[in-house]
This record gives sequence, C-alpha cells and structure tokens, in this order.
Amino acid sequence: MPVSTATTAFLHAHPSRVAQELFHERTGGAASHVVYAPGRVNLIGEHTDYTGGFVLPMAIEPGLYLAARVRADRRVRVWSALRPEEPAEFAVDAPVPPGKPAWSNYVRGVIAGLQAAGASVPGFDAVVHATLPGGGGLSSSAALEVATATLGELLAGITLDPEQKALLCQKAEHEFAGTPCGIMDQFAVVFGKRGHLLLLDCQSRVRTLVPMRGDDVALLVINTMVRHELNDGGYRARRDDCLEAARLLGVRELRDATATSVDEARALLPERIFRRARHVTTENVRTLAAVEALRAGEWRQLGVLMGASHDSLRDDFNVSCAELDAIVAAARELGPERGVFGCRMTGGGFGGCCIALVQAARVREVEDALRASYLAATGIEPVIFATQPADGPAVLLQP
Repeated sequence: MPVSTATTAFLHAHPSRVAQELFHERTGGAASHVVYAPGRVNLIGEHTDYTGGFVLPMAIEPGLYLAARVRADRRVRVWSALRPEEPAEFAVDAPVPPGKPAWSNYVRGVIAGLQAAGASVPGFDAVVHATLPGGGGLSSSAALEVATATLGELLAGITLDPEQKALLCQKAEHEFAGTPCGIMDQFAVVFGKRGHLLLLDCQSRVRTLVPMRGDDVALLVINTMVRHELNDGGYRARRDDCLEAARLLGVRELRDATATSVDEARALLPERIFRRARHVTTENVRTLAAVEALRAGEWRQLGVLMGASHDSLRDDFNVSCAELDAIVAAARELGPERGVFGCRMTGGGFGGCCIALVQAARVREVEDALRASYLAATGIEPVIFATQPADGPAVLLQP
C-alpha cells in the first residue's frame, strides 16, 4: 500500500510536532506544553554507580517528548504513543500511589515525589512520544522521569535544584518502578551538556564536564534489538552481590576497595562475589584512565579500555549476552585499521546496546560492516545511529 503524502510528512516531522499531533488525536485539543528529556549512553563505568564509583556517561539527542495540557479537575491521564490503548489515569488530590499500567509508575513516582516536596501539581492530560528504544539500555525510563519532573515544575510553578530533581527521579525509580538503580542515569539526563561527557563521582556526587575532543571520531550506538528489563531480578542480584562484597571486605561500599585489596582477599570471598568486586574496582580504574585518554585524544588507548570493560562485564559481572558479544566481536575484527577504536556493551546489560568509538570519516563503512556481521550471526537487523554529547532537558512549548 503506498504511503500518503500526509503520512510521510508526519513520519518526518520534528518529534515535538509528532507529540503534539498525537496529543490532539488522544484528547481532541491542543497541547499547551511540550517538554523534552534526552536519553543517555555510557561510554565507560558500568555497574559502578550504585557502589559509589565513577561513571562517564553523556546525554544523547534521541529522547522523550511529553505533550500536555492542564485539566480542570485534579486527575491525570497519560498515554504512551507505544500503548495508546492503555492510558494511565490517577488522581492528584491525594498522595499518588503506584499503579497500572506498569510504565506509568515512572510518571506516578515523580508526581508523588513532587507532592512530597510540597509542590501542588494540577491535573493534566499528557502524551509520551519517544525517539529512544525501550529496554535498549539508553535510559528511556530516566528520560520519562526527568521529562515528567520538568513538566511538573512548569505546572506547579516551581523550580527544583537540578541535583534535587535528579535524586527525586531516582527515588521514583526505586520506590515505584522497583529498580534499585544508582544515580548515573538521572544525573546524565539532567546535567547533559552538548559536546561534553559527564565524569560523575557517585559517592560525592561531584560532576566534571569532559569535552569530547576534536571532530575526528564519532560514537556509534548499536541496538541489538534484544530487550531487557532491569526490574526482573538480574539487576538487583548484582547490586546485592556488591553489597555482600563490601561487607566481606569491611568497607562501606565497593568504591572504598581497590583491585589490590580485592585480590588479597580472594581466599575470603565466594568466587561469584570476588568476580563482582573485581569488576567494580577495575572498572573504576578504567573509567578514570578513559577520562585522561579522552582529554589527550588517545583514541586507541580509549578503545583498549572500552574493550577491557566489556570483557569484565561479560566474564566477571555476567551481564552480557550472545547478541552483545556478537557486536563486540564484529567491531574487534574491524579494529582501528578499519575504523573502530573500541566497542563495549553499554547500560544494564542482558541485551540492549553497544557503543563503539569510530573514525568519523568511516562511520558509514563501519555501520554497514557491523550491520552485515550482526545480521549474519544472529538473524536480527540491528538499529545503528551515530551520536554526539547533547544537552539536558528543555521546555519546547509553554503558554
């Protein structure tokens, strides 16, 4: 069936415009507000944020758009463009509880957090439109939380301290979505800055912007199209292992241990707990080394560190999968000689995405080679896009 001119125009419209059109379809009226929050990708420093360690994420332009309009009553209705048949509806004239559909808990948790902070959030209708893949490890959940908080600020007439905003969103994910995440995702989304990565000390919350040096390299995000859910128990189990490792090592959290102290205590640690601790302590070292490589433009060295990170996540933390490993193997086969400095899984794992550091002039060549190799290995067509560090949340429409 041929695609109409109107449909083609809709598909190629700016995502904020798409969100407004979807809002009109759902409600019959025009949106008065549109807010945006980016996704994020993590260059290195994985599964270290909830142990007080170091991470090096960045915001990316694909993200989430929330189109909304205030209602006269004290009720909220929210539709996801992906599931328009199951809107979430709840009252805001009392503390908001968790509820169904499950995806709405990211919204509910943030509204509840705003209420607890003393904000009077009115009722509203909203439509969620994302240009991020759900379950891809690019923080679609944090983007939804931060977009909701940004909308809530506008509607309640308040301005949150940015760190308070990020922590409020993290708390929503803990208490309403059931994922005991660290602070990386929400901080990366809130504090994203174009052209910069964010070195985040997750123990002190000290943030350092690290410029993406030069224009001779690009970052490719490769979506395996294998979905993952971080509230299915695997993520919590890794966090519990890290808590147990810290207890056995006699430190407050694994950030306070070193690779040497973990090696010296190997006989005292169960094998699984030892490997979890080894990953975290060596990943912290790799992350700080990656910052220095990034600042110096030492792309080959940065690529080596990314490869070592993937191996550690696969072997010591056991959060990779066959599809992620297939992408990394294909990237390693290309190597620097054919445009790839390094590649690793990114995000919580169990599927999702890889990130590759590539020569900017060879992006298309690398993309074609990775697509062909992954398709041959798995029978799955990946989604691949180039990205650069982007800005954090924005208000795109308001009265």
